[in-house]
Amino acid sequence: MSRRRRGERSPLNAEINVVSLIDVMMLLMVIFMITAPIMQGGVDVKLPTADASPLDPKSGMVVTVNREGQIFVDESRMTYEEFRAAFKALASRRASQGVYLRADDGARYGEVVRVLGVMRQAGVGDIGLVAEPLAK
Repeated sequence: MSRRRRGERSPLNAEINVVSLIDVMMLLMVIFMITAPIMQGGVDVKLPTADASPLDPKSGMVVTVNREGQIFVDESRMTYEEFRAAFKALASRRASQGVYLRADDGARYGEVVRVLGVMRQAGVGDIGLVAEPLAK
């Protein structure tokens, strides 16, 4: 072992200190794990129950009618007039992936039928009605 003499410089250390980088990465991972479930959005509706095979409306366009009669295309809120004017253009781009109608259990039947009528007038023939399966 050699001792340094006065005025001698120590050799440079070219190693990267990755411990602090790992700490930052772990902190970011914990933050994303906590915030990911909170960031899941959507329109809150209580779907009716039915004895039918479940539909998975993940890939296509989802039209939702909530309890107050408000209309949502995916998560964008529209008035009935806006929906009627824009649905044909939206359906021409995305109807190939499927169109699903979600209606709240407490929504007025007339509102749901009006929305369904606009969807049929736009030329969409295959509309999936989304419901919760019966509890077993």
